[in-house]
Amino acid sequence: MTLRVAILISGGGSNMGALVRSMEGEHPARPCLVVSNVPLAGGLKKAETLGIPTACVDHRPFGADRAGFEAALQEILEAHTPDIVCLAGFMRILTPDFVARWEGRMLNIHPSLLPKYRGLNTHARAIAAGDAEAGCSVHMVTAALDAGPVLGQARLPILPDDTPDTLAIRILPFEHQLYPAVLRRFAIGDHTPVILP
Repeated sequence: MTLRVAILISGGGSNMGALVRSMEGEHPARPCLVVSNVPLAGGLKKAETLGIPTACVDHRPFGADRAGFEAALQEILEAHTPDIVCLAGFMRILTPDFVARWEGRMLNIHPSLLPKYRGLNTHARAIAAGDAEAGCSVHMVTAALDAGPVLGQARLPILPDDTPDTLAIRILPFEHQLYPAVLRRFAIGDHTPVILP
């Protein structure tokens, strides 16, 4: 059985593109939907170009009503019946109630070596701490922010002249390798961590 994957984005969708391009041939899953909370997110056009159905649930009209936003998001997801939901640069913190609906079926990519540096500004925090290396992690989404079981990591050294921007640029290709590798393994029920390189 081929599994269906919905991908949630907020921006340009580079990780979404890597995931979609990987789901071909013998891959056990196929993309069924790309959703953004930002109407003009560049990733929506990329998804359309790749032939993937798209939708948008703009979070702004909901204001502080997170439950209302998530209800609208859930309705769209349910209409497309995904087996797996991949967060790929989706910049909204989801409530425990929403996460519970997708327990064991939702993945996220995070730009740090978890459990270090949950949340934002990960590259700046790694540099400020004097860390020798940085990287990215793919984890299962749980109610606690960036705290679910880690299913894959990629590491690279922090260079003496690195800035948060240069570090982000150097890590991005590793994200594009790691997330598809984890998804492929996850889709066949294998939770053994993927370690790159």
